[in-house]
Amino acid sequence: MKYTAEWIAQVVGGKLIGENTTVTGGVCTDSRQVGAGALYVARVGEHADGHDYLDSAAKNGAVAAIVTREDAGPEDLTRVLVSDATKALGMLAKAHLARLRELGDIEVIAITGSVGKTTTKDLTAGILSTFGPTVAPVFSFNNEVGMPLTVLRADEETRYLVLEMGASGPGHLQYLSRIAPPDIAVELSVGRAHLGGFGSVSALAHAKAELVEGLAKSGTAILNYDDKNVRDMASIVKGSVIYFSASGKTDAEVRATHVKLADNSCPEFDLEAGDVLKRVRLGLVGRHQVSNALAAISVCLTLGLDPNQVVDTLNSLRAQSPHRMNVAEVNGYTIIDDSYNANPDSMKAGLEVLGRQGEFAPRRIAVLGVMLELGKTSEALHREVGRLADEARVDVLITVGDGAQAIAEPLRGKADTYHFETAEEAGEKLHNLVREGDFVFLKGSNGSGVWKIADEFLAQ
Repeated sequence: MKYTAEWIAQVVGGKLIGENTTVTGGVCTDSRQVGAGALYVARVGEHADGHDYLDSAAKNGAVAAIVTREDAGPEDLTRVLVSDATKALGMLAKAHLARLRELGDIEVIAITGSVGKTTTKDLTAGILSTFGPTVAPVFSFNNEVGMPLTVLRADEETRYLVLEMGASGPGHLQYLSRIAPPDIAVELSVGRAHLGGFGSVSALAHAKAELVEGLAKSGTAILNYDDKNVRDMASIVKGSVIYFSASGKTDAEVRATHVKLADNSCPEFDLEAGDVLKRVRLGLVGRHQVSNALAAISVCLTLGLDPNQVVDTLNSLRAQSPHRMNVAEVNGYTIIDDSYNANPDSMKAGLEVLGRQGEFAPRRIAVLGVMLELGKTSEALHREVGRLADEARVDVLITVGDGAQAIAEPLRGKADTYHFETAEEAGEKLHNLVREGDFVFLKGSNGSGVWKIADEFLAQ
């Protein structure tokens, strides 16, 4: 990225204060990540005010900053004054992508869904990177800050820009897709995540449809045929529609048949897509990964890429992002770490893996954190997870966080159950009771802190 401060001020509707310097070193919202020639965006967040770190950003090499306070920062630092730094970041990313589209041949792929976004993003980017320069989010940079930062990492050489778009309320995907209108929009599922922010599954489905409504002209929507809420989105797509089906539905152009799980719980299946018939052997754990893999394959076939190379690359990929169905042996017991986040649907998928992987283990231990943002349905959905844990034959259940207690109700008298308000307390209990041969499944909403337990155990 190489832009003058004057151009930046113009596209974000800001006031230039200081010299018309040239930004050559990228865009950061964290002063610790600033390098030489960078633009620092001083956001005011929940826990910190970016203006407090303007001096640090300048010392680390920032040549300009987007600010909302004219008197903030060193006087010799060029500043662009705006009313809202986060919106300015989005406007800058939108202008940057428009410039890239003028200069080169860049394809924008956007992925959303209640579950599977990050894994599908990782698979898609992993395959596309073998065909051309590819930019994708770090971890789960999928909100109004992380997604624009990902866009701004792309340059004139970028052939594929893979974006993960998340939503915790109506209008969020509309906002993100206006910044980066996708050439290909992938809709994975409409589950029960963030129900507190939407109110109902139908409202969530309507919000998820904002992505396909935001498709670039002549764009393609890739829809999960197995999810009726997603399938019905075809009626609002102005461009082309490609369906994929993990259950082998013949109405889907890309489908999986003869699905089976290997001994390590990694799925295998026959890929059927027109004249393409290939055996796929995933290196990811869980039957639910079939749907994620088909979505990634559908993107690549839509782009006209060689299916043989696509499948060969896919078969070589392993879990990329942390805390997403990573399986590791530690001190003689097995950790199944899927602790990045949680909702009822992803809990179900993870507990199915625990039940299968730990079928012959001495004990199956589940450490399950509270699922946040479920609204009025929270207690019932936590109790449902408890029934799933019972079906997975969990022997020991540790719940974490206020609201998670209901998970234990269906297991009373069937399993040893414990509840703790903090991840630290739960981790200490796990240390005291885990034994050689046990299988331990870790999952919970990010705010539950279960991921901290995973980090501690996997560091041993």
